[in-house]
Amino acid sequence: MSPSRLIVMLLVAGLLLAGCGERDHDTLILTGSSTVAPPLSDIAADFEAANPGVRVDIQSGGSSRGIVDVRRGTADLGMSSRDLRADEDDLLSHLVARDGISLLVHRANPVTNLSDEQVRKLFRGEIPNWSELGDFDAPVTIVHKGEGRATLEVFLEHFQLNNGEVKPDLIVGENQQGIRSVAGNRGAIGYVSIGAATHEAESGTPIRSLAIDGVTPDADTVARGDYPLTRNLILVSNGPPEGLLADFLTFVHSDTGGQRFQKHFFTPAGKGD
Repeated sequence: MSPSRLIVMLLVAGLLLAGCGERDHDTLILTGSSTVAPPLSDIAADFEAANPGVRVDIQSGGSSRGIVDVRRGTADLGMSSRDLRADEDDLLSHLVARDGISLLVHRANPVTNLSDEQVRKLFRGEIPNWSELGDFDAPVTIVHKGEGRATLEVFLEHFQLNNGEVKPDLIVGENQQGIRSVAGNRGAIGYVSIGAATHEAESGTPIRSLAIDGVTPDADTVARGDYPLTRNLILVSNGPPEGLLADFLTFVHSDTGGQRFQKHFFTPAGKGD
């Protein structure tokens, strides 16, 4: 092989390798919260339909994953169901909706309301049987969220619990895991996004959301600010959005995006303020 031909081949190989490390300019990658992922998947499909040739890839895995991925540059946006912490202020937060966390029991459980103190006692293992709270004889099964889940952090903060105090029988990640675990156990109690819980209950899944101190968890009580266990749903970027990313965020905040959030029983940003 001549030296000149070898040089050409090496240059071509270098260009190909360089191209492999570049992000497709027509693709957006979003990772993070399993609470935010369902409405964002619908919004992404709408955005792709309105912009032929564009792809929006949605991956869940927890709020912490989304934030870490944005910092590493492996995601364009992180989906988070908690606000950024003080040590994450190098990132930008974009409020897209509000949600609440719903306590779930099996539909066969007659308990409809719990106080904060009753919740604390249940999750500490101090109430081992539902008969202590009503006419329902079943061992209490605690379904708890795993580390790195924003739902866990909001739950612990509201009920003033240390994670080490909680006595879980089962630890789950995604909302759907928590819902399936409660639906399959008459004595189980867990907690997931109000949007996910409402959608599944209306679809016939045998679960029921509990009121907290008399306030029912639903989109209306969240919008009015009446429900105590609420949180912001945000998208996180590493710097001001530009180009396709800016266009997508504008679309998320549009009426179309707001309708998608409402379809999933969330309160779009700006509504109810």
